[in-house]
Amino acid sequence: MNLTAALAERIVHSQPDAAAREAAREGVRDFLAVSWPVLQGQVPDSGLPALRNVYGGGSTRSTALLLGYASHALDYDDFHADFRGHPSVVILPALLAWQQHQPTELDDFLDAYVIGVEVAGRLGLAVSQQHYALGNHNTATLGTVAAAAALARLIGTDTSATATLIGIATTQASGLRAQFGSAVKPLHAGFAAERAVTAAQLTLAGFDGKQDGVIEAFISATSNGQAQPEKLIDNWAEPWRMVSPGLEFKPFPTCAGTHSAAEATRMLRQQWLANGHSLQALLDNIADISVAFPPGGDIAASVRVPANGIEARFSLEYVIAAMLMYDDLRLQDFAEGELNHAVMPLAAKVRRTPDENAPPDAINPALRFHLVTLTLRDGSQLQQRRTRQQSLADAVDVMGKLRAALQQEMPQRQQQLLHSSALRNTADLAALIQLLL
Repeated sequence: MNLTAALAERIVHSQPDAAAREAAREGVRDFLAVSWPVLQGQVPDSGLPALRNVYGGGSTRSTALLLGYASHALDYDDFHADFRGHPSVVILPALLAWQQHQPTELDDFLDAYVIGVEVAGRLGLAVSQQHYALGNHNTATLGTVAAAAALARLIGTDTSATATLIGIATTQASGLRAQFGSAVKPLHAGFAAERAVTAAQLTLAGFDGKQDGVIEAFISATSNGQAQPEKLIDNWAEPWRMVSPGLEFKPFPTCAGTHSAAEATRMLRQQWLANGHSLQALLDNIADISVAFPPGGDIAASVRVPANGIEARFSLEYVIAAMLMYDDLRLQDFAEGELNHAVMPLAAKVRRTPDENAPPDAINPALRFHLVTLTLRDGSQLQQRRTRQQSLADAVDVMGKLRAALQQEMPQRQQQLLHSSALRNTADLAALIQLLL
């Protein structure tokens, strides 16, 4: 059996369990938390009005694109380690847009989401770290295929049609990391969701496409000779990727590659204050700040001197300085528009010092760490190391994140959204879609 057909068999016939469905519910709540402020115009964002002018009309494709963009616009959405990207912002927009016009049962919706995340994670393993290192944005490229797989499951296509659908989506998969720091990065999520919907609509319309060799060609062509295609299907759902390694929910509205650096910095700040010193004394006496990490560990956080709030999300320098100053990474300091210029003088003191003795990040990103060292004017040093695994061990309060996103809404509307987000039944799903779209 060819790889595309084998994948189609698993998409159609495998059955997610209760644990995977419950994890999917949490993913929907986080999706709502990160998309709502943009959709409601509560944060500065010029991209969505422009997109609405171009993609208005309320079609399934345009709705998927707008939702994908809005949910990734703040860079506050979930991440998946196997995928090395943001699965929910491509999968859920496609599913929700389709569900709006062609409703299904809640369990079918949740199962499709789980299947999409399974494909996303497995594709990430199959293409290896080289896919990302070559300049591809996994959310855009692999995400197109994952969202298409989710739609195939939701629609209920047979294995033959699913293979066609996957092939049509795969041939459209594209997106470059060169766009990081611009509005095109979140647009990648929108494009991926839209392409998945297009592939589904073409398949249902009877459009012909290759049912074999396409996904194999894609994996081979985008992996720099290090593809492991067997990982796409071997040991499928053992366990479900929705459960393990699971979705990683963000505590900060910045690139995930900055988070352990931010947390190490927060710990240094708190230690200083706990010793009875003032924050101003610390800020006044810092002569130098260094941040160490495995070679290549800053591949995503590549912006050294940001020009605006969006670029700041990808700057270790700005993130470390902002955390030192405010004990948090505030949404307003990473929103569209001008930087918080008060942060920049301190950010200029941050130096990147890759640890050449550590294994390269490309070998195993799970081993990533940040070691932040503050050198004071008297030569004394404060130092804190924080690993990616330590960061992941601290659970994010997704419901608290959702409540914070809804704080500008009237109490009754807040309660409606919170109630529906529990997704206890199909009526909750229908109500949530009505409120969201």
